[in-house]
Amino acid sequence: MALTITNLSKTYPNGVRALKNVSLTIGNNMFGLVGPNGAGKSSLMRTVATLQDPDSGAITLDGIDVLKQKDEVRKLLGYLPQEFGVYPKLSAVDMLNHLAVLKGVTARGERKDMVDALLQQTNLWDVRKKALSTYSGGMKQRFGIAQALLANPRLIIVDEPTAGLDPAERNRFLNLLASIGRDVTVILSTHIVDDVHELCSRMAIIANGEVLLEGVPSESLKELEGQIWSRVVATDDELRTLEAQHHVISTHLSAGQHEIRVFSPSSPGDGFEAVASNLEDVYFLHLSRHAKN
Repeated sequence: MALTITNLSKTYPNGVRALKNVSLTIGNNMFGLVGPNGAGKSSLMRTVATLQDPDSGAITLDGIDVLKQKDEVRKLLGYLPQEFGVYPKLSAVDMLNHLAVLKGVTARGERKDMVDALLQQTNLWDVRKKALSTYSGGMKQRFGIAQALLANPRLIIVDEPTAGLDPAERNRFLNLLASIGRDVTVILSTHIVDDVHELCSRMAIIANGEVLLEGVPSESLKELEGQIWSRVVATDDELRTLEAQHHVISTHLSAGQHEIRVFSPSSPGDGFEAVASNLEDVYFLHLSRHAKN
């Protein structure tokens, strides 16, 4: 499975330019698309999912023209949008049966086997007969994955799937995604960098509709080895002074004080300690460089 996105651009009627010549190549793996809110991730996902047309550019999926052969793409696609609607009074099993029919799974026995297997896989079997309105946020997201997996899709798109989940539900959901990603191509769009670090073999950073980085997370981390420095700052004035003097890529509160992380090929000076780089450093470094351009 190969998804190729070439020079994709999209400007909405209100003048917002959501995508600017976006080009990406996504193979048969778990691919992370990370960026801040409003970066253009959802616009890109909606375009790949055939829900909107770009102004220019091309998308191909294993030789299928995604923009012209939408029905062919939809046969291969599973999609979990950032927000999705359900009939709240229906149970999970009834809703999945209904959606399976819409996806063309008309044989009753085949449909029952498929729905039962998905309810087991997403750990919803014990609550399959309960109304969807009674589900927690995490359960609704797992149901969302179940509906996206109907009819054995080869490409699955999930848009901000862990936003609003508590830590336990987030872990359950990420484990589920990891198990799915072994067999099909999964695009995970998120602003939570840790989600990508834990799951994805390849990633891209997007901001203001532009791709800032595409590559392997571990290789991006290696490029920062020995160049990330940390220091605890006691006052806001000291923080502002250091921000003016150094390339500060992020700040975190630690026990009421600011811990700053600085990108520098050599030691920035007294008080700084060399620290191991993480994927957040890669993310914030590219965002800061983009902001300065």
